[in-house]
Amino acid sequence: MSENNEIQTGYFPTIPKQARALEKRQALLKSGNILFAEKGYENTTAKEIASHAGVATGTFYRYFSDKRQLLLSLLKDKLESMMPPEPNWLNVDPESSLAILLKAHFERLDKLGLYRVLPELLHRDEELAEVLFEAKRKIYMQILKGLEQVKENGFAWEDLSLETLSWSIIALVEKIPEIQNESGSNPDYDQIAKIICRLVFPPEKMIQLKNLKREE
Repeated sequence: MSENNEIQTGYFPTIPKQARALEKRQALLKSGNILFAEKGYENTTAKEIASHAGVATGTFYRYFSDKRQLLLSLLKDKLESMMPPEPNWLNVDPESSLAILLKAHFERLDKLGLYRVLPELLHRDEELAEVLFEAKRKIYMQILKGLEQVKENGFAWEDLSLETLSWSIIALVEKIPEIQNESGSNPDYDQIAKIICRLVFPPEKMIQLKNLKREE
């Protein structure tokens, strides 16, 4: 089967138990992560991953049926850290807190690199798209729960749908790498956090929240 068709095949592999076998599998995963991030999914082959990991191509197929299976294994391990962070809305300073969270999140994504290959795959891999959607929905539910607490405490806009607001926040955060690529400059996380918080809090409520937290 050609490398171009691998995206349609493969299941999650059985993880070996022997220490040496685990080391080889981890080396393949690490090499796959590096090469996918550098070259993209389509331009990376199983043979190149094996060579980068310092093992024979046959060893690759001992642990993975194809490069798609390796990619799914990487995502299984790293998916949670690739999702947008959950803000602490009722923090003493939600803007600063969110800015710090966003900066740390995207620095972590840059180190992983894996997120760069997802756009080229999602439109033609329904299973992968479903895995990512379920992870995103989990984050959505966490953000929604936090916003419900904000509203219960009287700090949110009364006329906004929290469900729509939750998805809007996720969509905005996901666009940050695209904004960075198109502008050619690093994201201003303070400004992004301020915009997001403006969506959540009326200005007077933000002042009230900060004053309340300082008094505690």
